[in-house]
Amino acid sequence: MIREVKFESQDRRMAQILKALNENGIKSIEEANEICEKAGLDPYMTCEETQRICFENAKWAYVVGSAIALKKGCKNAADAAEAIGIGLQAFCIPGSVADDRKVGLGHGNLAARLLREETECFAFLAGHESFAAAEGAIKIAEMANKVRQKPLRCILNGLGKDAAMIISRINGFTYVQTEFDYFTGELKEVRRKAYSNGPRAKVNCYGADDVREGVAIMWHEDVDVSITGNSTNPTRFQHPVAGTYFKERAIAGKPYFSVASGGGTGRTLHPDNMAAGPASYGMTDTLGRMHSDAQFAGSSSVPAHVEMMGFLGIGNNPMVGCSVACAVNVDLALNKK
Repeated sequence: MIREVKFESQDRRMAQILKALNENGIKSIEEANEICEKAGLDPYMTCEETQRICFENAKWAYVVGSAIALKKGCKNAADAAEAIGIGLQAFCIPGSVADDRKVGLGHGNLAARLLREETECFAFLAGHESFAAAEGAIKIAEMANKVRQKPLRCILNGLGKDAAMIISRINGFTYVQTEFDYFTGELKEVRRKAYSNGPRAKVNCYGADDVREGVAIMWHEDVDVSITGNSTNPTRFQHPVAGTYFKERAIAGKPYFSVASGGGTGRTLHPDNMAAGPASYGMTDTLGRMHSDAQFAGSSSVPAHVEMMGFLGIGNNPMVGCSVACAVNVDLALNKK
């Protein structure tokens, strides 16, 4: 684990990184790495394993965050997640979108929420545009229930049944085929196919035909926390689903915490984003503001776009899984489980 500390935009990040480390009794990133190594942890590799195309700054951010959690003696995974968020926040470039939105702390708080018993079902609410939701779900499926008393259920809910089946088959999830009755408003489960036998099979992957079926799937699984993807179909599926479900849960008096994975400026001009013109993520960013309890910055999947927002080179969806995994590892290490 002896590695040279070198990462993207290092000179623009170091002042606040050292400040966060020093406030927690750690002199340097090198010392943070040593603290993790002594505890038998390698957050650098945990991050790399979560999303193979992640940047160096993401890997070192999790080293710093995990070291802070270890130094604080966070024996509870949820507390460790919040401490990891301090490390992630320290990597935000001052004055950036990510810094303004306190995205690092937000990711730590979201992971903490998923590790607390009151959260029962977490949904990656996506356009099935990429496998980034799967990357996040895999880590949550593998790690979260090692420390929870009541298992956390994790689902993918996206547009398109064929896409859901393909993602399930490739990643070993359980594909749940549904049929929505537009006359009665009922959702029927047509078939269920598990593509593995391990923890990944516990991730249910749904494909909806439209917003109404997407909302029905959310109710079917009684989702209480979700994060929206933001590349494909944001105005056609995931934001309308999240917003509609948010309203219905409020009317029913049931809890629901909605996270928007972000937006911002730049990146590709997807047809569904064209109304925003050259600031292609402007529309999904605006939609996120309308329903979300917390909003991140940048792409749900593409590391470069999250980094462009002044944060880390790792997609927001994989980041959720990595934060959970690192927090659980801290819990296991300090409790010697």
